[in-house]
Amino acid sequence: MSARERAGNARLLVVLLGGCWGINWVAARIILEALHPWQMRAVGVGLGAATLFAAAALSGAKLSIARRNWSKILIAGFFNVAAFGLGSAYAQVYGTTSRAIVIAYSMPIWATLLARLILKERLTPMRVGALTLCAVGLAILIFPLARNGLPFGALIALGCAWSWAAGTIYLKVAKFNAPMVVIAAWQVLIGAAMLVVGMLYFEGLPNLFALPPHVALWLGYNGLIGMGLAYFLWFVVIDRLPTTTASLGSLLVPVIGVIGSSAILGERPDLYNAIGFALIFAAAACVLLQPATPHPEVPE
Repeated sequence: MSARERAGNARLLVVLLGGCWGINWVAARIILEALHPWQMRAVGVGLGAATLFAAAALSGAKLSIARRNWSKILIAGFFNVAAFGLGSAYAQVYGTTSRAIVIAYSMPIWATLLARLILKERLTPMRVGALTLCAVGLAILIFPLARNGLPFGALIALGCAWSWAAGTIYLKVAKFNAPMVVIAAWQVLIGAAMLVVGMLYFEGLPNLFALPPHVALWLGYNGLIGMGLAYFLWFVVIDRLPTTTASLGSLLVPVIGVIGSSAILGERPDLYNAIGFALIFAAAACVLLQPATPHPEVPE
């Protein structure tokens, strides 16, 4: 498959990823009504790891990782899975789901800047335009909060954005020599192990048998789809597309997540939200709808 075809297919995966992760924010909010943050993330990420390892085994991929890659797996697992996952849970505990999603997805701003500084990725006019739309949209959304001082939940969400941006850039720098499904599985498993340790220390084991049926169903979605399938899609996208394209394209997630939080959780966006979401959606469209041109940084 040519680089052009791989990049075009990856853009379609970005759309699917947007749906999986967007709804997963709603799932997390519902689960947090019955489980503590460490518990929710340890169980959900653990299910995600099991899903990814099952997919890797079914594909016939070799599950072993070279010794030189273990330190890379630990670093990537911390930034991409453990830190972001736990932070996003606490951001919802101390704020609304819609605000947490949008602030966390300022990630493309930080990832684009890091990609320019570290990876020397070129800022094309289309990317600059998308980045500008993203920045303006996020500024409009955050402004009402900033007038009275940023609340704790917003600061945590911003930390999520920084963690995810760092992890995204690190994936490009590390250059793992293994099938992407295997790399994704080990990253999620390492993240799950970190979260289990924190859960046992801070909150103890959850009583999963006492969960209401609807929470149990959302927990299943969170683990199998929101963590398992979605993390695999994200790592494939990062492998096939430039960092800026992948990160800006992922801005579909907050749009879908906010629509879901409005429909399912009853959170109603105000005028600031509506304008900000429209700009963010436009930023994602700039990336996803551009012609599938070949990228020299995309592997053949």
